[in-house]
Amino acid sequence: MLGTSDFRLIRNRVLPDYGDWYAIFTTNSMSIQYRENSPGAEDISKDNWWEVLSRDDITIGHSDPAIDPGGYRAVMMLQLGAEEFDGERLYDESTLDTLMSNTTIPTGTEINLEWQLESGDLDYVLYYQSISATSGLPYIDLQPEVDLSQVTNEHAQHYAKAEVETKSGTFTGAPIAYGLTVPSNARAPGRGTQWVKHFATEPGQAILDEQGLAPVDPVVVPASSEDAVPDSVMDVASAQSTLGPLEP
Repeated sequence: MLGTSDFRLIRNRVLPDYGDWYAIFTTNSMSIQYRENSPGAEDISKDNWWEVLSRDDITIGHSDPAIDPGGYRAVMMLQLGAEEFDGERLYDESTLDTLMSNTTIPTGTEINLEWQLESGDLDYVLYYQSISATSGLPYIDLQPEVDLSQVTNEHAQHYAKAEVETKSGTFTGAPIAYGLTVPSNARAPGRGTQWVKHFATEPGQAILDEQGLAPVDPVVVPASSEDAVPDSVMDVASAQSTLGPLEP
């Protein structure tokens, strides 16, 4: 089984050469995590986080956008704060430039960010709310216009204003949606299918919920590839041409 926090990576880079189908099974959102003694921790809130993070003595970390969806989504989150939504924006381009200059990429994926935050190497980290909610450290939930959580046409059009260029390609902002598939070269495709079904039913969805994720129920498979989906997965899935604004 192959899983990714951005289903588009499966759709665009795995299919059709290495697979025939995939399922969208959960969503997430971006957040900001920090230590109780991080510089500015006594001042930061949902209403002013950009002011604190743009101070001179702040170091912000996120994962590498070239290899981790959480990395390019962290950059998108910052970009979107400078974009208008319903006629207002959180901050101006000058503040965005300062925020970007305060950021560093100390690791490939978000796995190592938490201990770097705890050690004091980083003051704040930008990653998924599911990580923040289960770590025990303080964190901030962000505005819907920047956290990439809202699967609506209005928000999707806004998120698409963000774009991140990396050495592995250019990524455009969209609501966060995770994907699963069983590659066509899998040694035990039946076992992989069992795992997909597990996360599409109550036992697996309960685990996702405990980990701070928001399961998609029922899981969604593209209508265009419905015939390729294993019967055991199709029994607990919904074939759709869209997931709100997302086009599987």
